[in-house]
Amino acid sequence: MIDAMNAERALFNDPDALERARLRALDDIKAGRTVPHADVTAWLKSWGTADEKPMPPEWLK
Repeated sequence: MIDAMNAERALFNDPDALERARLRALDDIKAGRTVPHADVTAWLKSWGTADEKPMPPEWLK
């Protein structure tokens, strides 16, 4: 019996969705639409603290 609470779910149900996402990601990298690792790390380290930061909106541009 499969434990539905712990069953691993596919991120992409459409077989071509993973490839489309990969190509979009490569386009973003080529266009410079990236966030430095250190910035993401600093944001994540704020989670669960009294000084928790929201995700910078410019990261979604």
